[in-house]
Amino acid sequence: MQLTSFLDLDSNRPSLAVSNKRALFQALGQIAGQRLQLDVAELVAALLEREKLGTTGFGNGVAIPHGKVAGLRRIYGLVAHLAEPIDYKAIDGTPVDLVFLLLSPPDAGADHLKALAAISRVVRHAPTLEKLRGARSGDALTAVLMGVDEPFAA
Repeated sequence: MQLTSFLDLDSNRPSLAVSNKRALFQALGQIAGQRLQLDVAELVAALLEREKLGTTGFGNGVAIPHGKVAGLRRIYGLVAHLAEPIDYKAIDGTPVDLVFLLLSPPDAGADHLKALAAISRVVRHAPTLEKLRGARSGDALTAVLMGVDEPFAA
């Protein structure tokens, strides 16, 4: 699965200002809720519920908050580069500055895992992370993300 098949490139945020994980989830919920016309509280609750199972802080300054949301018709994602890194309780203890949000319908089991795998492939590639961190505009962030799919296209 390619990132561009589920990422909302128009909703990517190159400099999202939040002070902590809860504020991050609220901001992501606001962005996604507006785009998807879904209840922000439900989106935030889905992210918090998943986080109870263990941190979605992937390591190397990256987090992949994700959840299943009733009423969602397709897999949805966006990318945010935080204005300042936050303590996310990531597996390596590193503050997070790159966030990949992933929301899926409750019945999207295999596709949800494929989307997580696509994100995971990208965030393990140090040169791509460097490019994402260097993107200073929404257009620059989108260009990096569109270019990322090419090596992984199959």
